[in-house]
Amino acid sequence: MAERKSSIMGLIFQKKSLFCLFSVTSILFMLSWLFVLRLDHKFLRPMLSSTIVDGNSASQIQTHGKPLITSDRVIHEEELEGQRKDNLVTCNPNNMVLKVFMYDLPAEFHFELLDWKSEGKGVWPDIRNEVPHYPGGLNLQHSIDYWLTLDLLSSEFTETTNARSAVRVHNSSEADVIFVPFFSSLSYNRHSRVAQNQKRSTDQLLQEKLVKYVTSQDEWKRSAGKDHIVLAHHPNSLLYARWKLWPATYILSDFGRYPTNIANIDKDVIAPYKHVVKTFVNDSSGFDGRPTLLYFQGAIYRKDGGFIRQELFYLLKEEKDVHFAFGSVQKNGIRNATLGMRSSKFCLNIAGDTPSSNRLFDAIASHCVPVVISDEIELPYEDVLDYSKFCVFVRTSDALKDKFLVNLIRGIGREEWTRMWQRLKKVENLFEYQYPSKEGDAVQMIWQAVARKAPTMRMKAHRSKRFSHYDTREDGELRSVPLPRNLAE
Repeated sequence: MAERKSSIMGLIFQKKSLFCLFSVTSILFMLSWLFVLRLDHKFLRPMLSSTIVDGNSASQIQTHGKPLITSDRVIHEEELEGQRKDNLVTCNPNNMVLKVFMYDLPAEFHFELLDWKSEGKGVWPDIRNEVPHYPGGLNLQHSIDYWLTLDLLSSEFTETTNARSAVRVHNSSEADVIFVPFFSSLSYNRHSRVAQNQKRSTDQLLQEKLVKYVTSQDEWKRSAGKDHIVLAHHPNSLLYARWKLWPATYILSDFGRYPTNIANIDKDVIAPYKHVVKTFVNDSSGFDGRPTLLYFQGAIYRKDGGFIRQELFYLLKEEKDVHFAFGSVQKNGIRNATLGMRSSKFCLNIAGDTPSSNRLFDAIASHCVPVVISDEIELPYEDVLDYSKFCVFVRTSDALKDKFLVNLIRGIGREEWTRMWQRLKKVENLFEYQYPSKEGDAVQMIWQAVARKAPTMRMKAHRSKRFSHYDTREDGELRSVPLPRNLAE
């Protein structure tokens, strides 16, 4: 009897032990999950909350009125909703400011090309007192280097605000990127012709001097140029130097005249043209206020990919509500184009000698829905902006089919067109160049596009240093190589 009682007590004790063990294990399991969830909120959530221009994100975050913690600041749900109210929010939600080291290049590479003369040894104008004027007309469409340089100069004497996406620093070791302030497009426009007493043009001579200067700098040597920013927005600018400076990130209008090993969408940044027509302020035209269905005015006979212009001319010239005519900047050409685009529902943007043209950005400024026929076109900040919400894209092969294009455009009704027209008015500021720069304009959008490339630039620069402390001679013997200054420190 005693043995049986002892056996029963042992069984009860064993069950209690198992219950206690299960309870302790359960509690530890719950605590571990709470710890993981806290880590998820603290570390993973900011990485997944990539808010972009069109309000899309890598993950939808439910904040339920609580502050959302990011790497730099607290964004409250009310603030996020305010940003999303028109489905157009900033590409820089954490207000991260890009640190830019700008070479003090001699003035002949930049503002002297605008006929500005420096006083003393200074290479930069005091833009607080006077801003050198950039020439108008078609020169303006490739003036991107001018606006970015002005923005960096102004960052030194204006307070850093939410509107600023980049700031100049004078210690290159603190910089995210290195900026090369050469006004390459203006140099090409003004000095690419060889004078009678020259063997090479002034533009080429400047490029050769630029390459010698930049590649001799410590900043270039320690990264092999991979963290440098070089502007060549005009398709024909930097024709010589592009082959020497290609490890840098180029800011371009398109890749039409670049081989992929020199420039490509993974490495480089596409920037918008500066539109030459005036922005349509207080546009209340609407569907009925634009009697022309489809508008194009420009050079019709082009080489390379531009052959489609003449083909479309023959297909569309007899359509009663289509304006397709030759035009240029001469004889009030810009004024006529402004009036024509503002009175048209759709504006053709057709490939020319290169995939892109200023016409797309003139159409956006005129709130004329762009019809893009250019298979190889690359668009500014398309990683954060959905162009299909305010543009119509047509393949070249389809556009050349009889009646295809005009029937497609006529099939877009009032409601759909109005949505795109309203969208154009919301995004137009993203393509505006101005000084002083304002939040969300083209200058800030370009800096933000560069900032999104900066981690890749840094990774490439780091990878290039893997074997930088030694080399081998032709006979196979190891040869010690001094460490770059920044590594030795």
